[in-house]
Amino acid sequence: MDVSQFPGLGPLIDPVALAIVGGGTLAAVVLRTPLRDLGRGVSALRVLGRRRFDAQPLVDQIAALGRISKRHGLLALDRSVIADPDIAAAVQAAVDGATPAEVRSLAEHRFTARLDRHRAAWELWSGAAEAAPAMGMIGTLVGLIQMFTAMRDPATIGGAMAVALLSTLYGAALANLIAAPIAARLKRAARAEWNERARLADPLVTLATVDPAVPRQIREHAA
Repeated sequence: MDVSQFPGLGPLIDPVALAIVGGGTLAAVVLRTPLRDLGRGVSALRVLGRRRFDAQPLVDQIAALGRISKRHGLLALDRSVIADPDIAAAVQAAVDGATPAEVRSLAEHRFTARLDRHRAAWELWSGAAEAAPAMGMIGTLVGLIQMFTAMRDPATIGGAMAVALLSTLYGAALANLIAAPIAARLKRAARAEWNERARLADPLVTLATVDPAVPRQIREHAA
């Protein structure tokens, strides 16, 4: 950014303070977060612009699969293309002969695992919100130390004071205007998706009660 285009922002820009707060926060997050969760935390930013997850299309899809299975048997679903991995796993388990209780257990396990992955993403940003003010305090201490060691050279005191003050400002701004809001929004989105996906368990269990191989017409005729 060319600060000369925004003369009012000039006093608020200090590379040393930015490096201490930004670099320190990044280092703290990297050190406390597993590598795979770092990727999840960054990729989760794409969710912020999306609409809240709605499970109704998936409920409708399971209902459609149920109608197919009642006509042609549950084994007919083995050729179905199911985009959602949780539903696909539960349907495949039902096709393979899993009991309704086992299908429910599998579905709930996958929903919980998905929530855990979302939790890793929002905890990354929560960790950044926690670390940023501490890095700001470290920058303030560094600036104060520079001020005390430069007492004999008044010309250098201004730069040291800028580091001390701006580090606190950067830490507070990074925590409260960026990291914490992102963490809060990711957490709300994850919990909303968890609640929506909970609606899928009962339809999947119902689907698992269908006879695996015998179509409805044959069962009715036999009865």
